[in-house]
Amino acid sequence: MESVQAIKQRFEIIGNDTKLNRAIEKAIQVAPTDISVLVTGESGVGKESIPKIIHSLSHRKHGKYIAVNCGAIPEGTIDSELFGHEKGSFTGATATREGYFEVADGGTIFLDEVGELPLTTQVRLLRVLENGEFIKVGSSQVQKTNVRIVAATNVNMADAIEKGKFREDLYYRLSTVEIGLPPLRERRDDIHLLFRKFASDFAHKYKMPPIKLEDQAVNYLLKYRWGGNIRQLRNVAEQISVLETNRDISLQTLTSYLPSEGSNLPSVIGKKSESDFATERDILYKVLFDMKSDLNDLKKLTLELMKNGAKVQDINPNLIQKVYGTSKGNDSEIIFDEEPIVSVLPNTNNQVEEEYIEEDDNENYIFADTVEEEDSLRLDQKEIELIKKALERNKGKRKAAADELGISERTLYRKIKQFDL
Repeated sequence: MESVQAIKQRFEIIGNDTKLNRAIEKAIQVAPTDISVLVTGESGVGKESIPKIIHSLSHRKHGKYIAVNCGAIPEGTIDSELFGHEKGSFTGATATREGYFEVADGGTIFLDEVGELPLTTQVRLLRVLENGEFIKVGSSQVQKTNVRIVAATNVNMADAIEKGKFREDLYYRLSTVEIGLPPLRERRDDIHLLFRKFASDFAHKYKMPPIKLEDQAVNYLLKYRWGGNIRQLRNVAEQISVLETNRDISLQTLTSYLPSEGSNLPSVIGKKSESDFATERDILYKVLFDMKSDLNDLKKLTLELMKNGAKVQDINPNLIQKVYGTSKGNDSEIIFDEEPIVSVLPNTNNQVEEEYIEEDDNENYIFADTVEEEDSLRLDQKEIELIKKALERNKGKRKAAADELGISERTLYRKIKQFDL
């Protein structure tokens, strides 16, 4: 059995982090068996190295190794890609095609981003894991395959299972052994080693001297969060190697290539669950109902003022306190810092518009509402009277009368018919 250090040299894995070493040890131990493995970790941590180690140390090393990015294949064609299809099974299927499971028979298949698989494909994959059987798209013949499956994902599988996006039975079949890779921010001692390795590689690739970080730049490099992990570190090293003429990199130069923490970078964020939306909806409903209740209280107070014509303090103290806030003084007397100003404005529709203005030291709060005044004259009677006057003034010409009333001729005609004028 090869040592961890030998495997690192063979696959050019840089770093001495304890979690990284443990992940490689597990890959070495599980390689001689045929059990399925699930590699977990954030995007960019190097999950693709683990299945290569497993395949190279297994008895299948002379068989085919196929890596499949499940998230990059359209949902409508992924079954055909994995399991193959028969001629004429769907539009465009002009010939019989072998799928990856048929081609890789006797070898290893690496299913990257397995958490993105559609549920229908998950059912087919579960059957392969359980008894090595699959059926081509458009066929009824069961075929056998002998493949080792290593899967990887950056998805939180527990959340995906809870939301019904991933089958729980498939998860347990895939994760017979689970190997987790740590993010780069948890491997502080490896960051500078990786950067120097990348700088050396790019210097050789582009035929130029390697870049070197000053001490302050190294300290910043180690403290940076590295949301994109090793992939982001490699890209930064390549950019600086190509663009900078001065090969000694200062802190200022380094920071110009790194987005500041909390910047508007694209990021992977969890989607809101249905329960989150339900909570927000309930809060919104509560706010609206409270507003409606406050408005009704204000209307009641307005009506009492109109009917009684008294001062605000003399009318329903409990209602006033509810509308305008807490009271001062003893329990039997309500005292306001300033008496609200009440202005009553006549309205052409035989209504009274009331405007309450309560002044504060900093802002003015205006509460306004329109309340219909009690009158024996009904609204429809007033409408009939206005229509009649408009028709008389315009000598029965409906178009002119409609223009004067501010309504369409069609509406006027309907009103005439409605009121039998």
